Amino acid sequence: MAEASPVFTHLLVPANGSQSSMTAGRMAVRLAALNSARLTFLYVVDTAVAGGLAKASGREAARVQDELSASGRHYLDYLSRLAAETGLESEQTIRIGEPHEEITELAREQGVDLIVIGKVGGHGLQRILIGEVTERVIEHALCPVLVVH
Repeated sequence: MAEASPVFTHLLVPANGSQSSMTAGRMAVRLAALNSARLTFLYVVDTAVAGGLAKASGREAARVQDELSASGRHYLDYLSRLAAETGLESEQTIRIGEPHEEITELAREQGVDLIVIGKVGGHGLQRILIGEVTERVIEHALCPVLVVH
């Protein structure tokens, strides 16, 4: 009997530090291991959020973006360590822009065949923004999207 070919070859995992995005990352690592798939972990610095934080704090927008990028790097490092512990290599990418656009654009650029994303995270405004990003990724992605609670 012939060996089945993998269902997925390249998974994109947007991470924002929320519980659901970290859960999605852990699930993506397991899926990648089952399919011998490539993993790309992505953190997007939301320009609207960075601008709002800069205005509220009186700091420069570029400085706030750098701080958010550093935070994002921690999330990506955590997920990459999980992948390495499973024997998988992964790539990390940080982009600045509108999250759903950056996620779907990177998926197209890299020929991703599955996006694994958390459903919602946080409370109040953060919950609304993150849920909106997931919905917009589902609407605009050219590949399947697995939404994880």
